[in-house]
Amino acid sequence: MQQARGEPEALDAIGDRLREERVRAGISQRELARRLGLSPSLISQLESGQSKPSVGTLYSIVTELGVSLDQVIRGEDAVQENGSSPDGRAPRSPVAHPSERPAIDLDSGVRWEELTPDTGEGIDFLHVTYEVGGASTSDESSIRHAGREYGYVISGTLGIRIGFQEYELHPGDSIAFDSTIPHRLYNTGDQPVHGIWFVVGREGDRRSPDSP
Repeated sequence: MQQARGEPEALDAIGDRLREERVRAGISQRELARRLGLSPSLISQLESGQSKPSVGTLYSIVTELGVSLDQVIRGEDAVQENGSSPDGRAPRSPVAHPSERPAIDLDSGVRWEELTPDTGEGIDFLHVTYEVGGASTSDESSIRHAGREYGYVISGTLGIRIGFQEYELHPGDSIAFDSTIPHRLYNTGDQPVHGIWFVVGREGDRRSPDSP
């Protein structure tokens, strides 16, 4: 069953799916932690649902495991490239109603909500929310991954650091950048930031060993 908006079990289910994908890949918690520069205890806490991953940590894990965000967020409800369900049933409706969209609340005040019933074309299409003080990483570190990002700010003020450059987006502003460049997104205002985000080609290659 798809996770409804705000359903409290959503994060627990994601932890279960991360564990399933790690086991399927034949990687121990300790080895995954070593590859990502994290502690084994954090991996354990994420998989058990005791802790929330940050945007950067979730991206790093799914990239290292070679799975899509759709697989992790939707689990068995993830659709195939032709739009059909994993069990081969007829393609689903192309319409995604608000009450049917899978959503997850990440660490440090960030929420992702999928805006499409499938990601068969390899695109992460998201409504993103950065609460006041929210950021893509809980510290000042940047993240990088394969692909290219396109964003549009609906409300609030979003700060973006790309490499050594800082940018500030206001309602109506948009941005596009190479995701392989270290970057960090954060709310710089006194109200939540709402925006539309596309990540294209994230699965184009595996995470490089020196990624943060």
